[in-house]
Amino acid sequence: MPFTLPLKAKAPDFSLTGTDGKKYSLKSFADSPILVIFFTCNHCPYVIASDETTRKIALKYKDKGVSFVAINSNTPELYEEDSFEHMVKRMKLHKFPWVYLVDPTQDVARSYGALRTPHFYIFDAKRRLVYCGCELDDPLHPDRSSPNYVDQALEDLLAKKSVRVPLTNPIGCTVKWKGHDAHWMPGDACDLSPW
Repeated sequence: MPFTLPLKAKAPDFSLTGTDGKKYSLKSFADSPILVIFFTCNHCPYVIASDETTRKIALKYKDKGVSFVAINSNTPELYEEDSFEHMVKRMKLHKFPWVYLVDPTQDVARSYGALRTPHFYIFDAKRRLVYCGCELDDPLHPDRSSPNYVDQALEDLLAKKSVRVPLTNPIGCTVKWKGHDAHWMPGDACDLSPW
């Protein structure tokens, strides 16, 4: 069985706290016909370099019923910058147009099969997985990347079309799991390049 959530699978539910102090679950986004969940963190250079690209996409689709939800599952045992306190500071500084949730037990990351930061999952109105993978093929250099797979998938969904590229390899730092070194990755990692 693959580690990462397979296409057409239902979105696993969660109950996580956001940097705004509120609790969120899938029901919190019930009014959104499309839900983008992405696993991210504070310290990863791939995240930092591509966050402004993600901001543009989130704002582009905000008024079209698309919600973006960021989840940080990294243990601060390996990178103290990934602590909840630093999450709060980062959101106050950058004012990203998404909720930023902490996954302290890492159970949500396991249920989705998150491999890297960033790792994107797009769900349709029935909360079936229609896209999984990267946003950019070179998140360290967004200006060199083409296409934007998240943007492309959202365009297809809103046009009532099948997502033309439903699966790509996530590109970025590995999720930082408790009790393991910074490069350990669980499950079937497919053909992912080491970063």
